[in-house]
Amino acid sequence: MNRLEQLITELYPDGVEYVPLKKIAEVGTGSSDRKNAADDGNYPFYVRSKNILRSNRYLFDEEAIIIPGEGGIGDIFHYVNGKYDLHQRAYRIRFIKNKEVNTKFAYYYLSASFKKFIMMKAVNATVASIRKPMIENFPFPLSPLPVQREIVRILDNFTELTAELTAELTAELTARRKQYNYYRDLLLSFGDDVPMVKLSEIATDMYRGSGIKRNEITDDGTPCVRYGEIYTTYNIWFDTCVSHTHKGTKTFEHGDILFAITGETVEEIAKSCAYMGHKKCFAGGDIVVMKHKQNPKYIAYALSTTDAQIQKSKGKVKSKVVHSNIPALKKIEIPLPTLDEQDRIVSILDRFDELTTNISSGLPAEIEARQKQYEYYRDKLLTFPARPAGRR
Repeated sequence: MNRLEQLITELYPDGVEYVPLKKIAEVGTGSSDRKNAADDGNYPFYVRSKNILRSNRYLFDEEAIIIPGEGGIGDIFHYVNGKYDLHQRAYRIRFIKNKEVNTKFAYYYLSASFKKFIMMKAVNATVASIRKPMIENFPFPLSPLPVQREIVRILDNFTELTAELTAELTAELTARRKQYNYYRDLLLSFGDDVPMVKLSEIATDMYRGSGIKRNEITDDGTPCVRYGEIYTTYNIWFDTCVSHTHKGTKTFEHGDILFAITGETVEEIAKSCAYMGHKKCFAGGDIVVMKHKQNPKYIAYALSTTDAQIQKSKGKVKSKVVHSNIPALKKIEIPLPTLDEQDRIVSILDRFDELTTNISSGLPAEIEARQKQYEYYRDKLLTFPARPAGRR
C-alpha cells in the first residue's frame, strides 16, 4: 500500500463529502479589457485564452484559479499565486476556507472534472459561455488536506516530467524539420548551367478557383479543396481530397499546382502543393491553379524552398489577412533543370520526405500519448468515492 492509499484508507474510509463550490470559494470576474495589456507590463494579465498577457496594474493579490467566461470552456485553467490583472470576462476562484482546500489541488481537480460537469448541464454539444451560478454549483470533494497535499505532490512531479519530455520531443521535431529544409534547399541549388525561370514561362495556364462555402461541403459529391486545407491538411503533394461538394465550378486535375493566395501570415502566404490524384476536383475560392508540363512534384518542392517563400512574401504587408495574386505568382523564379534531372531530384526528396514525415507524425503522436497518459493518471488520482447522504 503506497502513502496515498494509506491516507485514503485512514482519513475517509466512508467516502468524501461533496459541496457546492460557493460554500467554500469566492467566485468573481475582473474589470480589465485587452486595451489594458502592455507588452512589458509588470504583472500577469489573465484574459480568455491560454496565453497570459502582461499589464502595468494588478486587481488582485491572492492565490486563485482563473477560468475563461467565454471560449475554451473546460479546457483553459490557470493557477496564480500573487499579484495579477484579470479580464472582465474571466473568472477567479478564491478559496475562503483555506484550512479545508489546497488551491493547487483544486486547480488539478477542476482541470480534470469541470468540463464534464458543464457538458452535463449543456443543451448543445459545445458551451460558448458560462455564468457565475454554473461555477458556484460545481460539486467539489472535501478530501482531507493530507490527501490533497499528497496528490498535489504527485501531480506536480508528473506534470514536470511530462513537460520535460514534451520539450525534448518538440526540440527533436524542430531539429528534424530544419535538417530536411536544409537538405531540400541544398539539393535545389544549382550552378549557372541550370536556368532560373519565372512561373509565367512554364505555366500553360493560371486561374483562380471559385468560392465553396463551408456549408456546401458534403459527405459525397465531387472532391474539392478549400484554400485553408492547403495550410492545414496537405503537404508537398497529395492524391486524395478530404472534402467533397456539389457546388464547385473551377476544376483542377493530375499534375496541377495549387496556391493558397489568402493567409494569416506573410511568412506562409501562397503555400503551394501538387495534386497527384487522377480524379477531377473543384478548386475553392482564394486558390490559384497552375497548369504546366514539368514534373509536378519537382515544381512543388522548388516552390517550398526558403528562397521561393521569400519571393512569395515579397511586398506583402503584415496584417490580420494577407493576400497574393496571379501577377505576383507569375514573377516567382525557380531553377528548372531537365526533366530527367527533375525526376532524379524528386526520387531523392520523396524518400527523405517520407522519412521526415514518419518522424514528424510519430513525435507528435508520442507527445499526445504522453499527455493522455498524464490525464488518465490525474483523473484516477482525483476520483473519490462519495460519502453516503446523511453520514458525517
